[in-house]
Amino acid sequence: MRFNVLSGRWLWLSLYLVSCLAYAGSSVSGVRVWSGPDNTRIVLDLSAAPEFSYFNLKKPDRLVLDLKNSQMKVELSKVDISGRLVKKVRASTPKEKDAYRLVIELNQPVTPVVFALKPTGNYGHRLVIDLPDKVGSAATEKKQQQISKTKTQQQLEGNRDIIIAIDAGHGGEDPGAIGRRKTYEKSVTLAIAKRVQRLIDKESGLKGVLIRQGDYFVNLNKRSQIARKSKADFLVSIHADGFTSSQPKGASVWVVSTRRAKSEVGRHLEDHEAESDLLGGVGELMSNTDNDAHLNFALIDMQMDYSMNTAYQVATQVLSQLGKVTTLHKKKPEHASLAVLKSPDIPSILVEAGFITNHKEENLLRSGNHQQKLAKAIVSGIKKYYQRKPLPGTLYAKTYGVKKHTVKKGESLSVLAARYKTSVAGLKKANKLSSNTLKIGQVLTIPNS
Repeated sequence: MRFNVLSGRWLWLSLYLVSCLAYAGSSVSGVRVWSGPDNTRIVLDLSAAPEFSYFNLKKPDRLVLDLKNSQMKVELSKVDISGRLVKKVRASTPKEKDAYRLVIELNQPVTPVVFALKPTGNYGHRLVIDLPDKVGSAATEKKQQQISKTKTQQQLEGNRDIIIAIDAGHGGEDPGAIGRRKTYEKSVTLAIAKRVQRLIDKESGLKGVLIRQGDYFVNLNKRSQIARKSKADFLVSIHADGFTSSQPKGASVWVVSTRRAKSEVGRHLEDHEAESDLLGGVGELMSNTDNDAHLNFALIDMQMDYSMNTAYQVATQVLSQLGKVTTLHKKKPEHASLAVLKSPDIPSILVEAGFITNHKEENLLRSGNHQQKLAKAIVSGIKKYYQRKPLPGTLYAKTYGVKKHTVKKGESLSVLAARYKTSVAGLKKANKLSSNTLKIGQVLTIPNS
């Protein structure tokens, strides 16, 4: 009898411990809301893989999520909710006793995408709730159509802007590299990107378009798609390097390579990019652009040659300007196989503004003054390239394109140099003149001032 009692107690205790572990293993320890222009994402941190179901309710619009065998450890009233789509996140009474019911009150009907993510990087199990914003998507689409229409009209008039897409690396669930002072790469890149856009928009003939405007995640393939819909002529992606040690330092500029990077930092950058989509959280694996038939065809097409050549020349100009305001990691553009650079129709570069894992550079990257210097250097490099090689049909082509002048009676090199704001030496060089003598009717090429 005593043996049966003890056995029963041990059995009861074992079952109790197992049930406690199972229950504790599915607790929700964090709730985060990321609001973008056309999508809101809610992320739940869980201590075990979730078992869940969900459904929509109308009048008012709600999304109801049931988590089986779970408990909430977050005070929902303190969850930071931004954007126009989500009104409130609250608990409700579930049908099943051991379940937890989460209700998301909405300002419009949605068709949600809900999926679980396995532990990645510093994250454990996560449940991602993507809520497409139809109103926001329509506004974004209208804005992109307006940019396209304006560009087409300006092109017909021969004075359109050159559109520069500015991609702030990482965002939302993907923090990027993290410095010793808890500086997030995603915050630094967005700050620099916004400064770049402001500087570009001040330049007559250039227009800046931000790929992301806030702290939310945009998967790597979609970044190029946004640039394309915005009719971008060029894309600059801004990052802040991270490495396994604090020794590496300096800014660098990367262009696309069809092969694996050779340097250790380059391989680390490629691996970091591959992990980015996993950290950000995607419902399905990003398509492998190396196996994209269109891209493989484009790689041997003149369009890709143009993109790669343009990107390298802009990268060289940007590096030259960065070298005036900060330390350079490498003095020449580096090559890596990075998805954000692989658009065959948009020349693209990736700027690493410095190593956030280097203690001195982390402090610099936190400084608004240094961010402004970096932004000016990036914009200056882009401007210098397009001033030398302006795109046809653009205001830059009118301003900086090749001019011709037919010599008239009484005109000299010094008179023409003053008129066109250039130099006598520049005129002689552009026209391969060995003397200062001009002939009436002679056609001269006027160099850019």
